[in-house]
Amino acid sequence: MSEIPTILAIAALAAPAGVAAGWLHFRSLLRVSECLAAGDLKAVVLQVVRFIALGLFFYLCARMGATALLSAAAGLWVGRSLVLRQARKEAA
Repeated sequence: MSEIPTILAIAALAAPAGVAAGWLHFRSLLRVSECLAAGDLKAVVLQVVRFIALGLFFYLCARMGATALLSAAAGLWVGRSLVLRQARKEAA
């Protein structure tokens, strides 16, 4: 019976962590695209680091359980939405 509050607490922590991870992941895409447009090869390194960091984040969430992984994935989606909303405002 005490396992359910623990699972919910982990999920409650994983969701905002997912938002932060999503925001960082998709915001750093701007830097990667700027480097690629400038012909800078460090964009390749930045891209690899982005995916490794995101993969590590999801691996750690998966180790905490399915609920944490799903909460983090939902948070990532929210973080992506925040970055897209910000990009649309800057483009307008």
